[in-house]
Amino acid sequence: MSTAEIDAYIAAQPEPQRSTLEHLRKQILTVIPDAEQCISYAMPGFRVNGKVVAGFASYKKHIGYYPHSGQVFRVMMDDLAGYVVSEKGGGVQFPIDKAVPDAVIEKLIAVRMSQAFPHA
Repeated sequence: MSTAEIDAYIAAQPEPQRSTLEHLRKQILTVIPDAEQCISYAMPGFRVNGKVVAGFASYKKHIGYYPHSGQVFRVMMDDLAGYVVSEKGGGVQFPIDKAVPDAVIEKLIAVRMSQAFPHA
């Protein structure tokens, strides 16, 4: 899988989703710049040491963010107040037309990384 596939995924989205996804991608890569960009579960994903630690998808009324671990949200419910979190803990919904605060993305990734690599 390659960054070209994520480029194509984002390019195929309408505005304002496209701009929001481009910004989200940059936010993720700022936190984990060495992540391998891939397609996982038919959506853009970011893999570190063989484990997908972040992903996103575009929908008509929201942007879905997926940490690829249901345990992440249990730790972050206070940080995610005001956003819709799936009951099964798979994803969180962000607005299609507003950037997610950097601190939220940083913490989502930090929590996932600490769970995926507890001894790092």
